[in-house]
Amino acid sequence: MSEVDFEPQHSRFFIPNFLSLDECRELEFIHKSSSTVGYRPNVFSSTLSHLIATNSSHLVIPFIPIRERLKDRLEEFFKCEYELVIEFTGLISWSKGASIGWHSDDNRPYLKQRHFSAVCYLNTYGKDFSGGIFHFQDGEPKSIMPKAGDVVMYTADHHNIHSVDEITEGERLTVALWFSRDGSHDEDKKLISLLSQHLLHKNVADSYLPLPASGNMYWFSHGQASDCQFGFNICWARLHVLGYDIYISQDSGGDSDVSDLLVKPVHLVRGSELLDQEFVNIMHALQVVHFYCWKGSALLDKVSNTDSKVVKVTNVQREKISDLNSVLSNNEDFASKVFCNMLSEENRSICFDWSGILAAVAAWEDYALNLSQKIHLQFPYWKIHESIYNVQLDEQCPCSTNKR
Repeated sequence: MSEVDFEPQHSRFFIPNFLSLDECRELEFIHKSSSTVGYRPNVFSSTLSHLIATNSSHLVIPFIPIRERLKDRLEEFFKCEYELVIEFTGLISWSKGASIGWHSDDNRPYLKQRHFSAVCYLNTYGKDFSGGIFHFQDGEPKSIMPKAGDVVMYTADHHNIHSVDEITEGERLTVALWFSRDGSHDEDKKLISLLSQHLLHKNVADSYLPLPASGNMYWFSHGQASDCQFGFNICWARLHVLGYDIYISQDSGGDSDVSDLLVKPVHLVRGSELLDQEFVNIMHALQVVHFYCWKGSALLDKVSNTDSKVVKVTNVQREKISDLNSVLSNNEDFASKVFCNMLSEENRSICFDWSGILAAVAAWEDYALNLSQKIHLQFPYWKIHESIYNVQLDEQCPCSTNKR
């Protein structure tokens, strides 16, 4: 489908291939290694405020050029240059069973500040998931089959009532943005306030190791995220569906508090093998694994000696792993069904290579350190202008008014 201005009275705009495949994959990496339970059953989300709160502020950087390009195109199309602020930015995934009926994006009193919407598809219908087709109630296009890189923009009012079919397999991933004419709902000002709190006492070296939020933000159960009687921890589950368990060498003293377990150092386990590489916590391990899923075989030749890093799991360790799994999940099959992947065989063949994981440890650290350096350099400019934007780092002075 080519770039189209669909019926003006419905005020919608479709742009194919707006994002590159690598931009899609990078945002997928961020989401699958950072997401929490979402706002609807079987939905998961990664907000910019959550990234900041979990010591992953640097992961805001990849969003910035995408946000700017989207805002420019939307303002141009709807002829409202310099009138809009970004009200919300978030990564949202829909897993098996998720759907939403007919609605407009401003259909609640607390959402009336949302004037425009943009949905960027990060993966592809029929390849990465089934179901999940986007429908408008009337006008053209009647339906959109998501394809990685495509974007649809539309007014958030009753002119664009829409729905999403139930996901029947896989995980449908998008980055969603809402825009407002009301400056009091500017997301950037809120994010800059949060960044001020989280970056104030941190230097670059210690500002990129993730720190999990409270355990209930990661606990998923069927139909009701707060019900801990039946479900699983989604950090554990995303590792599990890729074939990994985790081992905590520290004595937990029989502690079954999930929030405490999430912040303890862990090792990765696959089958009867344990990687003798300690990760700061489960989210650190999760980010490294999904970084390797993103970068794939390009990292395979980076490490020459893995034999000394891989050891056999002992019976005592196996018992501790089993006990830990029983705390982090009440039903392993349930986790596999929720996070089933239509490309699982392809992904697992990459992610099950210990050499690649070891290479990813160093490559992920370089990546995170680079982003941390950028955010520390750019933040003074953002704070002065009360706006998050792509700073040209050759600017002479943070008081410069040349923002773009």
